[in-house]
Amino acid sequence: MAGKRDENRNLTIRKMRMEDLTALYALLSDPDVMQHIEPPYSMEKTATFINDAGISEHPLIYAVDDAENHFIGYVIYHGYEADSVEIGWVLKRSEWGHGYAQALTTLLIEKARTEKKNVVIECAPEQSVSIHIAVKNGFSYCGRTDGCDVYRLMLR
Repeated sequence: MAGKRDENRNLTIRKMRMEDLTALYALLSDPDVMQHIEPPYSMEKTATFINDAGISEHPLIYAVDDAENHFIGYVIYHGYEADSVEIGWVLKRSEWGHGYAQALTTLLIEKARTEKKNVVIECAPEQSVSIHIAVKNGFSYCGRTDGCDVYRLMLR
């Protein structure tokens, strides 16, 4: 996953680094960003998260940098079921509305396609932008699991 670049929006997906901790904390402690995800994170919870999900041997999340190599958020990309991966994105509030979520979704779908995997997006029912992007990209609603709506794109 690391090093994937979106040429249209000049976004780069890369492996998380410990140097991302402060920027990740700023993202995850923002109540607007976290409104439909979880309560805002403390620095301690962010440090645990980056260690467990970002810089681990098999990451669940990857950093996203803009054209100037500034951290603007992260993408979710990891196994979901034997034949599928889960994708998603969490972006700084200042980066909303620039088409980045769609650009990242396109990159992640293409990665899954090359791996011959189906794709799943899980989101809170209130996350209208995530739902819009899922539907726009051909995902089908499959029900609710643990309070999250599940959308699936069959690629295989």
